[in-house]
Amino acid sequence: MPGVLDGIRVLDYGRFIAAPWCSAILADMGADVLRVEKREGGEDRWVQAVTDGGEGGTFLQCNRNKRSLTLDSTTAEGAEITRRLVARADIVVANMPAAGMRASGLDYDTLRAVKPDIILASATAYGEGGPYSNKVGFDGAGQVMSGAVYRQGLPEQPIRTVVPYTDFGTALTLTIGVMMALYHRDRTGEGQHVEGALLPTALMLSNAFLIERELLQTDKPRMGNRGASVAPCDLYRTADNEWVLLQVAGQPMFKRWCRLMGREELFDDPRFANDDIRWENGDVLNDIMSQWCADKTKAEVLELLEQAKMPAAPLYSTQEVLDDPHIQAMGYLKRVPFPGASRDVPIIETPFRMSATPGSIRHRAPLLGEHTDAVLGEIGYDAAQIAGLRAGAIV
Repeated sequence: MPGVLDGIRVLDYGRFIAAPWCSAILADMGADVLRVEKREGGEDRWVQAVTDGGEGGTFLQCNRNKRSLTLDSTTAEGAEITRRLVARADIVVANMPAAGMRASGLDYDTLRAVKPDIILASATAYGEGGPYSNKVGFDGAGQVMSGAVYRQGLPEQPIRTVVPYTDFGTALTLTIGVMMALYHRDRTGEGQHVEGALLPTALMLSNAFLIERELLQTDKPRMGNRGASVAPCDLYRTADNEWVLLQVAGQPMFKRWCRLMGREELFDDPRFANDDIRWENGDVLNDIMSQWCADKTKAEVLELLEQAKMPAAPLYSTQEVLDDPHIQAMGYLKRVPFPGASRDVPIIETPFRMSATPGSIRHRAPLLGEHTDAVLGEIGYDAAQIAGLRAGAIV
């Protein structure tokens, strides 16, 4: 089945997550995405190694469906190859500070001088135009500078989330911007620069905390896994030393919880009259829930909560995620062979589904420079010229 982005060519100069995951989604939807990297490979290729060749797990996820070209773009020959690639591209994706973009010839003015309707999608740490614009930063910078980490963790220790949600969130917002830019180009013939950044993505996710601070002039304390606005809400230990998450919000749900606990009088207790007041007295409710779970297995707790229509979920180990029957039945993780991997790699499918034009994982992530000769042939180089470029360490 043809992809909705068939015929769209993307040059991917992205590294790590924000830009590569954006271009991976475009590739899932049918775009021809070419990853351009140094002759020794981009740094992100070798992080968190899981294969005999040294490729990392995040690389395998974020670079499926792409081709790989190695190139020394600092040379005159490399600059000419870049010019030819840009001339036939629709989109360039990159993540680096603005000064680095200009130094690499990937700034918007340089690109549109070659291809007037080009779309540049750039991901930076802080955005362009402010005092931090030339600073570098990873996912954690967005987390800690957005107020999110200040509000999470333990009373004596703020805790950063190990899942890089700022990176992946920026990739998704950047992808939305790219699709808007393609729609605009189809209507007007004009390209444009689409910018995503880690800090505003993190601010989007923590915005409610900032509104609360500004209007109420206060911050709620760090409370571990307990809810920021509702109770009971926590991870609760079961009799078999497992954990179950429960989040109770709203009066109807709270009433069902009281009935399940055998404590229906709590529903009329003024300490628990609404979500805000329940949160203020959450220790009482969380203690009741902890005691209720303590003499039941995880399976028993989950069954009883499901019968009461309570939003509960088990805490999974990574192996339990891989073994989960729903995840398997839905096909959320596709098993993809990769050279040097001990077994097929479980890669997350396109994170949304479309009935007419679904995304798909058609190819594994590329080996370093796997498609260099083919790509050079597509832009006019013959076998002798390609051999010369290799001999000159250009590719």
